[in-house]
Amino acid sequence: MKRLSDYQALTFDCYGTLIDWESGIWDALQPLIMHNPDRKITRQKALAAFGKHEHALEAANPGLLYPKLLAQVHAALADGFALLTTAELNAAFGHSVPYWPAFPDTADALRFLKAHYKLVILSNVHREGFASSNRKLGVEFDAIYTAEDIGSYKPNPANFEYLLINLEQKFGLHKSDILHTAQSLLHDLVPAERFGLARAWIDRQQLSASGNWGATAPVKHRPETDFLFFSMSDMANALRAELGN
Repeated sequence: MKRLSDYQALTFDCYGTLIDWESGIWDALQPLIMHNPDRKITRQKALAAFGKHEHALEAANPGLLYPKLLAQVHAALADGFALLTTAELNAAFGHSVPYWPAFPDTADALRFLKAHYKLVILSNVHREGFASSNRKLGVEFDAIYTAEDIGSYKPNPANFEYLLINLEQKFGLHKSDILHTAQSLLHDLVPAERFGLARAWIDRQQLSASGNWGATAPVKHRPETDFLFFSMSDMANALRAELGN
């Protein structure tokens, strides 16, 4: 069995893995909820609806920039819950990514991992949105590939093809050198399995112990993973243990 220290690069999903997008999404939905005080909506139901609409709209609009896609998700979510919305509320939600918080353990874990790996982002947001998030993450990434760069959204195979081609051209890295590290089964770990990449599951939602799907649409096939952690700090501590640090 491979050890964490056998890899040269960690490729990351950002939102849900490094950035607490569920808290960010829920916070960004509060103006809509306040706009509809007679309607009740729970966090769990709102996040599940977000996951359904986001996945469908990403598949249908692969070239749409993420702020505009999020605005459409907001409108669809409002319609699904019979909530009144406005173009201004939809647009504000679309531009909420810079306000989504990092998980408390992310920056420290990344700083430790940076000393041992190339760190690479493969994200479904746009360049400007990720740049805002990056200021909370505490490290400079060796490469950043977004849906805006690629022209499609994960789990589209084109995103992983783009990742692998660019990592080989830029760093001489091959599949066997890469550990794809992500929370999302749908967006990341299922396609990573199809591409033959090693996979570390950052299971922040405790899905492996029958947790809920949160803001990610569920998958029928749960992929095998090479490593299972419940936070980025767990992953960093596992590498420390391997290295005797």
